[in-house]
Amino acid sequence: MKIALSLFTTLSVIVGAMLFMQYQVYSEQETPTNKEFSYSQEIEITYREGSLDIRHHFKNLPNDALEIVWPESAVDRNCFLEKEYSCARLNDNKTKFESGENRSQSISYIIPLEGGLTSEKLMNNIYVSLKNGRVKFSTVHISTDSSVAGQWVTGLPLIDQQSLALVNYSMFSGTGQVRDLYWQESGLSLQKKMDTLSIYANTNVSKELSQTVNKLAEFGDEHIAVVQRNNEEVQEGYRMLFLPELTTATLQKEVLMAQVESLYTFVDSPLWLKHVVAMYVSGETFGTPRALAVVDTLMNEMTEEQLADWISRIENLKGKTVSPTILDEELSAVFDVHTEYLSMNVDAEETYPFMFNDKRDVYVNGVLTEEIDIILHEGKVLYTADALLHDIGYTTSLGSNGYYVNSETRVFRFPNVEHDFYVFNQRRYNTKTSPLSIIASTYYIEELWLQRLFLVELQKDDQSIRITTTAQ
Repeated sequence: MKIALSLFTTLSVIVGAMLFMQYQVYSEQETPTNKEFSYSQEIEITYREGSLDIRHHFKNLPNDALEIVWPESAVDRNCFLEKEYSCARLNDNKTKFESGENRSQSISYIIPLEGGLTSEKLMNNIYVSLKNGRVKFSTVHISTDSSVAGQWVTGLPLIDQQSLALVNYSMFSGTGQVRDLYWQESGLSLQKKMDTLSIYANTNVSKELSQTVNKLAEFGDEHIAVVQRNNEEVQEGYRMLFLPELTTATLQKEVLMAQVESLYTFVDSPLWLKHVVAMYVSGETFGTPRALAVVDTLMNEMTEEQLADWISRIENLKGKTVSPTILDEELSAVFDVHTEYLSMNVDAEETYPFMFNDKRDVYVNGVLTEEIDIILHEGKVLYTADALLHDIGYTTSLGSNGYYVNSETRVFRFPNVEHDFYVFNQRRYNTKTSPLSIIASTYYIEELWLQRLFLVELQKDDQSIRITTTAQ
C-alpha cells in the first residue's frame, strides 16, 4: 500500500510539473488578438549623432495580447521604463504586449539615418505600430541640438515650436496615425494653419490662395500638410503632399485627391474613378478625360432627386471600402435597375455609354454560361456577339470589310460601322435598323435580330434567359 501511495504521489508530481510546463509554453505563445482595436500614442524623438532616438508611449490599450510591428531599420529595441509598470506587458523578445491590465506601455528604439539628417529627404515608416490597431490620436515631440535648425513636418498639425539656447523643439498633435517624418534645413515655414490643412511654403500665402485653402479645408476629416518643395525627386508621404508650385488649380486638384484618399479605402479602383468620387464629394470639376466623361454622362441620366441620392450614397461610403463593383451597386439602387456602368469602364479602351445590365442567368442549349453580357441601351436589348455566337456554333472574325459570322452552311457579313444592311450567303439585305451595335469596340447583337437571323428561341423568367437553337 505504501509503495502504491508513493508511486501515485510521484506520478502526481510529474503530471503536475508537465501541466505547469505546458501552461508556461502556452503563456509564452499566447496568440495576439485578431480583433481590430483603437489606441492613442505619444512619440518623443531626439536627433543626435546621425540617428533618431525614439521613445514610443502607447495609451488606452485593450487587455488582449497585441503584436508589435517594428520598422525594419529599428535597432536597440528595448523597454522604456518611464513608470513602474511601463513595460509590464512587453515579452522577452520584444515582439508583443502580453494580455494584462496595464493600458499604457512604453518602448524605445533607434532609427539610424544613413548620412545623418538630410534636408528635403522624407523618412518613411519610422514608427512602431500595433497589428490590427487603429490610432485615434497622436502626439509627436521632436528635439534637436540648437545647431540643427530647420522645419519639421509630420502630417499632424503643428502645435508649438521653439528655438532655445541649447535645444530646438517642435510639437505636433492631432487625430489619426503618423508614419513619416520630413525635415528641411532652411527657407520653409508654416504659412497657413487650419484644422484639416496646413501650408508650409517659402513665401506668404496670397489672399486668393488662402481663400482656396479655406474652401478645401471643409472636405477633409484628417489633417494634411502641404509642403512647397522645389526638389524634382518625387516623394509621397502619409498625410503629406509635396508640390513644386502652390497655385489655385494645383491645390484644388492635389489636395482634394489627397483628402479623398484619406476618406475612402479604394480597392481595384483606377485614378479616373477616384476623380469621379472627388468631383461628387467636392462639387468641383477636374480629372482625367474618362472621369469627366463619366460624370457628364451620369449627370445627363439622373434627375435632381437621383443626383441628390447618389451624392448622399457616396458620402455614406466614407471610412469604408470603395470599388467599381460597390459603386455600381449604389448606382443601381439610385436607378432601381441593375447597372455595371463603372465596372465596364475600368478596363475598356473606349468609354462605355451609360447602360443597364440584365443579371439573369443565361443558358445556351441548356448550359449555363457566364461569358454573355446582356445590356439595355437606347431601348434595345443587346447580347455580346462573340460569346453568344460561338456558343451556338458560329465562328466570328473581324476583317477590312466588316464583322464575319460563319457556320458550315450560313455566312454573314456586317459592316464595321452601323449600317442599314447586312450580307447573307453573298446576298445583300437592307434593313431599317442595324442588327449589330458597336459599343466601346465591343460587338453586340440586338435581340430581335438574334432570333430572326440565327434561328434561336428565347424563354425568359424572373431568374433566367434560355437560348435554344432550332434547325438550321
